[in-house]
Amino acid sequence: MNFTDKFSLTGKVALVTGASYGIGMAIAKALAAAGAKIVFNDLQAEKVDAAIAEYKAAGIDAKGYVFDVTDEDKVNSSIAQIIREVGVIDILVNNAGIIKRIPAVEMTAKEFRQVIDIDLNGPFIMSKAVAPHMIKKGGGKIINICSMMSELGRETVSAYASAKGGLKMLTRNLACEWAAFNIQVNGIGPGYIETPQTAPLRESGHPFNTFIVGRTPAARWGTTDDLQGPAVFLASEASNFVNGHILYVDGGILAYIGKQP
Repeated sequence: MNFTDKFSLTGKVALVTGASYGIGMAIAKALAAAGAKIVFNDLQAEKVDAAIAEYKAAGIDAKGYVFDVTDEDKVNSSIAQIIREVGVIDILVNNAGIIKRIPAVEMTAKEFRQVIDIDLNGPFIMSKAVAPHMIKKGGGKIINICSMMSELGRETVSAYASAKGGLKMLTRNLACEWAAFNIQVNGIGPGYIETPQTAPLRESGHPFNTFIVGRTPAARWGTTDDLQGPAVFLASEASNFVNGHILYVDGGILAYIGKQP
C-alpha cells in the first residue's frame, strides 16, 4: 500500500448528519473527494432535495434521508433503510446541532433541554445505532463535531457549552468501549468558521469580527475548507491508532492567552 492510500475512502459509506449545508456539507464533499459514498439527513424534505441538487452539481451522488437524530425509533429505522439501499455505514460524522444564545437566567429549562437533546443525545443515539453494524463488519470511524466550547465558557451559551463539553466526554468514553472492535471515535472542534450564518458578524469594523481576529493567532476566521483535511484524516486508515482525541481546528485560539494590552 502506498502511503497516500491510507487516506483513501474508496468503497466506504459515510453518513454525515445535518449535511444539507455549511460545515456538514463541506465535510461530506471532502469525504466524497476521498472516495466515500455520501449519505446525509435533514429534518426537512425540501432541504434534503436542495442539498442533493447541490451535491449533484459538484459531481457527487449523495443520498438524502429525512429523520430527526433525537428520535431513536426513527434513527434505527433510517439506519436499516440506509444499509438496505446503500450499504453498512463505515463512517459516521455527528454534525447536526443547534445553538441558542440566551443568558442563563433568561433561558427556560425546555430550551436548555432542546440544545442538550440535539447536540448531545443525538450523537449518542446515532452512534449507538451504527455501532453494532460496524462491530459486525470489523470496524468503523465515528467523528463528533465538538467545539471550542467543549473547553471554554462564554456568555449566553450555557446549554451549548454544556452539550459540547458532554460530547467531548462521550467521544472519549465511546472510544474506550468500542476500541476493541476496531472502532475509532474522535472529535473535531472547529474554531470560528466562515459560514452564511456568521457573515453579518464578519463585516469589517464589526466588534465581534475585531474580537475574533484579534483572539486568533492566525488572525483570521477559519473556512469550511480548513475542516476538510482533518475530517478525511479521522475517517481514514491513517488515523487507526488515534482514538478518543478531539482535534481542534481553531487557528490556535485555545493555545493563546491573548495580546498584551
